[in-house]
Amino acid sequence: MSAPGQAKKNGVASFRTKLLVAMMLVVVALTGLGLFFAERKVAVEAERDLLQDFRNELATLHGVQAMRQAALAERCRDLVKRPRIHAALEDNALDLLYPSALNELRDLVEREGAGPSSNPRDQMHAKFYRFLDSRGAVISPPNAAEVGELLPAEEKRLSIPSLPAYQQLGYLSRDEARQAAALDELVVMPIVSSESGEVIAALVLGFKPVEFGRNRSETGIESGIWLQSRLYLPALTRAEQVAVGGQLERTLAASPLPENRFEMEIDRNSHLVFYKRLNPDSLYPPAYEVAVYPLADARARQRKIRTQVILAGAILLGVGLLASHFFSRRLSQPVEKLAVTSEKNRAGWKRAEEALESTSEELERAARFSADASHQLKTPMTVLRAGIEELLAREEFPPEVYDRLSALLHQTYRMTGMVNDLLLLSRMDAGSLQIQFETVNLSQLIEEWIDDLGALPDDLHVEVKTNFAPDLQVLGEKRYISIIMHNLLENARKYNIPGGEICVSAKKEGEFVLLNLGNTGRPIPLEAQAHIFERFHRGGMGENVPGHGLGLNLARELARLHGGDLRLVRSDAKWTEFRVRFKAARVTSPALASSA
Repeated sequence: MSAPGQAKKNGVASFRTKLLVAMMLVVVALTGLGLFFAERKVAVEAERDLLQDFRNELATLHGVQAMRQAALAERCRDLVKRPRIHAALEDNALDLLYPSALNELRDLVEREGAGPSSNPRDQMHAKFYRFLDSRGAVISPPNAAEVGELLPAEEKRLSIPSLPAYQQLGYLSRDEARQAAALDELVVMPIVSSESGEVIAALVLGFKPVEFGRNRSETGIESGIWLQSRLYLPALTRAEQVAVGGQLERTLAASPLPENRFEMEIDRNSHLVFYKRLNPDSLYPPAYEVAVYPLADARARQRKIRTQVILAGAILLGVGLLASHFFSRRLSQPVEKLAVTSEKNRAGWKRAEEALESTSEELERAARFSADASHQLKTPMTVLRAGIEELLAREEFPPEVYDRLSALLHQTYRMTGMVNDLLLLSRMDAGSLQIQFETVNLSQLIEEWIDDLGALPDDLHVEVKTNFAPDLQVLGEKRYISIIMHNLLENARKYNIPGGEICVSAKKEGEFVLLNLGNTGRPIPLEAQAHIFERFHRGGMGENVPGHGLGLNLARELARLHGGDLRLVRSDAKWTEFRVRFKAARVTSPALASSA
């Protein structure tokens, strides 16, 4: 076998190997992504289920609280209507307040000596109650045994800065010397005066907190309440309560959200901790319901699913290896044929690339030369024009000198215009001219240029006629569209006849706006029509007309940069007409059209 043939075979084998490796990498990547997303899905779903369990139980708690508050609101509305209670509050006869309320609240307060009860109606009984005066301070009862006993420090914590305008919920930590780790739920009901309509007092009732997390055997959730830097959760040891409470306090300090969750180690096992505030907008210290969930079972389920996914991935990798080997052999066969063909075409491509590179370099040199020449010409032309203007300002020359100087000044302006056109064309040739597309009012632009044309000296007395809608909007850059308009109108005026006519019309057709500009005058010869858009082409009809042969070329290049075109429509003995096509702008409102 020849050396080139052996090289081709080696190249095909190398391609087959690379294809096999690439397909295997794809299979491995897809398997890894599948494993990652499967694990993430299990973790997210497990956490979502835990959060839903927590919210369901918390909804049950809030439902009981809402039922209790509704019953209390109805009972307190009846209470403040009683003449004796009302008189005690209105007349400031506070010594009669508790005796008057004793019989009214008898059904609402626990009966003395009654033990714990699972009856929901019995759980609606308050353990104690107190009245708050107009400043939010506790009105001490004459006999604490009748209204529920509290230690002085506990009774003091019932006070609030001011009376609330609506029901309030709070929590009271009981003295550990009397009852360890105990909490009472506080419900504050404002009492409104029937005369002034203002809140004159408040009733504070203390209840045993609603039992939370009855289905711990099903959900695994252990719950309690966090209040004033301490966690009350009997299912945890004192040290564990301190650890969870400390982490919760740090989390709240960093991000005081009303509801959130975090993960921590408890007794060397990972646990997920949920918390949610129980008394938002309360005048009492914030209290949070805290639920602790062990993650051991969830992590075991994740490990089981991970093992299953890894096993499935291994099977998929084996199948992918076989499939990749099969397809790599099948797909490499056309490559072998292409390798033979490519050897024949390689030399031709190389010659074409060299020719293209040479042409590109020549175009770059030409564009660079035009740009450099234009830049170099601008400075001497500016100096020359300034010198001629200075000479014209002097008064010691004969009249024929001033005529010559004026003619020279006019030529400098022509030269400056040609230099500017060359510089703009060189930028377009180099591909550095970028159009900033915006909405342009073409109708307004046409009117402005026709006004400017009418202000110029006109020895031919040309009449300008127009026919276009008042609000044609196009996409483009206004200064470059102005150059197109200027060049076409200037040509129509220069190549016209005495008493001739210029007609400017425009209309929208589909996604484009068509601008037609025609004039009377000598026709463009048929053999010259194919060259009128070439640079520096003047033709026989432009011998006695001032210009430098760049206007039409510049106008067409700018039109094409705007996504349109410029072409000659007709040129006969009576009429010559050009058409420019612009992209129409989408105007969504009259305000947008007028702003353009």
